[in-house]
Amino acid sequence: MTANELGSLIDRLAGPLSLYARQWVDSPEDIVQEAFLRLVAKPPSEELLVPWLYRVVRNAAIDSLKMSQRRKQREQKHAQGRGWFVEQNVEGLDAEVAVNSLKGLPLEQREIIVAHLWGGLTFEQIAKLTDSSSSTVHRSYQAGLAELRVRLEGLCPMKPKS
Repeated sequence: MTANELGSLIDRLAGPLSLYARQWVDSPEDIVQEAFLRLVAKPPSEELLVPWLYRVVRNAAIDSLKMSQRRKQREQKHAQGRGWFVEQNVEGLDAEVAVNSLKGLPLEQREIIVAHLWGGLTFEQIAKLTDSSSSTVHRSYQAGLAELRVRLEGLCPMKPKS
């Protein structure tokens, strides 16, 4: 098959194949592209070409749908009963309240607090991770903690300074 023949075939069939694959997947373009790549690698006989492309697209779309469903089931199963905290009560703090309070923070502050408190990263390490200065990270950390104290209404006692 020449490049011109392949181009003509793609122009003629890419749309209908995408529409066909859309029955199973939301983004069929990758599946159709993969089918044409398989065609180039190992073309079937000329009279079976179009049915072969439809079969390849169908099989790939169904496989993609099954993978997506399995992944979603695994993620849901993993997420059930597991919040951000493994234990529901962390040092006298209600985990659900803490998670909701954390979720309410801006992403930058939340990321820094989690990385520092639960990840054990230093402000310098977090600064490198987030492409910030350590002073900016520290200010965001302090601001996030202040906001958490307000949100938790005294449920998050400050540790005494050593």
